[in-house]
Amino acid sequence: MALINSLTLSFNDKTLEQAFLRATFDRTRYQGRTAMIVGMLVYLLCGIIDHWFAPAELVDDVWRTRLTALCVPTFVMLVTFTPWFSKLCHLLLAAVGFAAGVGLICMQILLPFDSSPYYYPMMVLVTFYTYNFIGTRFAFALGVDLMLLVAYNLLFGKLMAYPLQIMVSHDFFIVSANLIGGSTGYLAEHGRRTLFLRERELDNQRQHHLTRSLHDGLTGLPNRDLLYDRITQAMSEAQRHGSIHCGFFLDLDGFKSINDKLSHKVGDRVLREVGQKLIATVRSIDTVARIGGDEFFVLALDIGNEAAATGFAAKLLDQLTRPIPGIPDEVDLGASIGFCLFPYDGMTVSDLIHRADEAMYQVKNNGKGNFKMADCTSTLTAFGT
Repeated sequence: MALINSLTLSFNDKTLEQAFLRATFDRTRYQGRTAMIVGMLVYLLCGIIDHWFAPAELVDDVWRTRLTALCVPTFVMLVTFTPWFSKLCHLLLAAVGFAAGVGLICMQILLPFDSSPYYYPMMVLVTFYTYNFIGTRFAFALGVDLMLLVAYNLLFGKLMAYPLQIMVSHDFFIVSANLIGGSTGYLAEHGRRTLFLRERELDNQRQHHLTRSLHDGLTGLPNRDLLYDRITQAMSEAQRHGSIHCGFFLDLDGFKSINDKLSHKVGDRVLREVGQKLIATVRSIDTVARIGGDEFFVLALDIGNEAAATGFAAKLLDQLTRPIPGIPDEVDLGASIGFCLFPYDGMTVSDLIHRADEAMYQVKNNGKGNFKMADCTSTLTAFGT
């Protein structure tokens, strides 16, 4: 299924269409403002020819018509500085082109037939202006210029009975302007939308690769690189605000027997289940990372004090000792946890992980299935605890 409607150039996906309009809004507003300033200047300069081709008694009427038409771009220009413009920008910009064309038609109606060759070329300019300069969407510009073409023929061909050869001559240039300007406007908008899709695809690919580079391929958890970055941020935050954080180093007990007895495929499923258990246990502000093999690390922010950290470790241990569906009961899976409060004097990310790792190994050497805090509490006093 095509992403872009070939007639209107809208994206078939409404969410994608809204994203495109938001992404191009600043350009549309800037182009619209520029086009309105230039267009109003040209519209006013057109009045120079009134001196030669408008009867003296009609000059004031022509100028009143011209200035009335200029009220529309003046109003739209003011709206560009309000939130309303973001909702109606393309419709309002199309209205500017429509007002310019209607104003020219009204001026030409006021003038005698002999003056028409000097004023109708402005209709050709309005056609190009609406398609290629004002910044409205192709579909709106097409609607405006077709309405002006029909109105021009009805008013001057039927109502004012311009000679056929004159109408054919005028139509030839106006229709040619529509074909050339419309084709250019169509291709330009199609190109912008295609470029938007390509840039969006590249952004998604970059985000995908970034996510893959910072997350564990098996569990989807943050990897060591992302964990280091978040600990670094936590260190900076702690030193600014005096808060206390904690790092928990977890190593699974009995995991090797799962790989040996039940296969590595089952072992991989266990690791994913453990990751999900940890995510379900911690808070949204915390980080659960897999740093290798059956080793996990939990960064708990703003833990408060040693008692809270101890309770948190007990909660993690309780979750990890619960049975995993599909794993035989005789398989004894547990965890050993070492944790370290921070910040402390001379702290580095590597040192924090090392201290928590050492505390975890002390648990391993003393029977496993427990938790222990690393010896870093004495240095926390310097940070106001």
